[in-house]
Amino acid sequence: MSSLPPEPILAARNLSKSFAVARSGRDVLALAPKRRLQALRDVSFTLAGGEILGVVGESGCGKSTLGRCLAGLEAPDRGELLWRGQSLAAGHDRGNRARRIQMVFQDPYASLNPRMSLGQMLEEALYVHGLCNGAAERRDRVDELLLMVGLPPRLKDRLPHAISGGQRQRISIARALAVEPEVLIADEPVSALDASVQAQIINLLEDLRTKLGIAIIFIAHDLSVVRHISDRIAVMYLGEIVESGRTEYLFSRPMHPYTRGLLAAIPIPDPTRRTHAPGIEGEAPDPLNPPLGCGFSTRCPYVVEACRAGRPALASTADGRAVRCAIPAASTAFEFDPC
Repeated sequence: MSSLPPEPILAARNLSKSFAVARSGRDVLALAPKRRLQALRDVSFTLAGGEILGVVGESGCGKSTLGRCLAGLEAPDRGELLWRGQSLAAGHDRGNRARRIQMVFQDPYASLNPRMSLGQMLEEALYVHGLCNGAAERRDRVDELLLMVGLPPRLKDRLPHAISGGQRQRISIARALAVEPEVLIADEPVSALDASVQAQIINLLEDLRTKLGIAIIFIAHDLSVVRHISDRIAVMYLGEIVESGRTEYLFSRPMHPYTRGLLAAIPIPDPTRRTHAPGIEGEAPDPLNPPLGCGFSTRCPYVVEACRAGRPALASTADGRAVRCAIPAASTAFEFDPC
């Protein structure tokens, strides 16, 4: 892992985001007010230049909503985004924000225009942002972008349906890189790909970080993949960060029971090295009706009355981690090493 600069390039402070959800059945006929689903609750973190931050958690925990808020595709209800210490308001200075922060989506086919060739899509990004002088320079830059993501320039005349899923994801990455961003948000970029292609895309992102110095927020649910690529990891549950810290610390001595349960669920082929730590029981609570106090209290094997009395704060630890737990010491005895 690379050494990280001390000052963050991007910071989030207490980001919160909710969505209106219509009531069903007779409530709709009665014109009852819509309920609010709290997708993000007071999410705070920092991202250093050139750093790869992994964001993990179960489906529905708010990972993609966080990415969309960071990219300006959703406006948070509350909280603040800072770019190099300056406020980055949603909708303000939209052009510069789009150049600074780009996003790669989970489904590369859905995020590409099926009626435009690969070269046309890359040229369009260059044209909109005025990054090249004339069509000839744009075409040369398209060739450079294709080579940068490991594709031959001869593919630029093809349509998205004529290439493989891995190649489509490379095109999505090339399009994001066309505007020379400083932060790349990768939202489940390998979950729809075969295992061998996943490894190729992961290696590509690592190479781009090394060559371009770009910072990456890598959103995924596969902890093994996140461990391989990330400098730090933020674990999300029910719309909030419950633990964050350096990858090696989080995997060797997780402090939050939810993190511990996620690690215990990772398959280990050697039965003599399997952990006997308790897994995660039951289903995630309804986000429209979250539990009082700690959001994980309904599934936590260490729950005590203090967990239900109030929502724990995100507290810092001596080794630079942050954990949202009333009794984090309950899980420090767990050690995980699948390698």
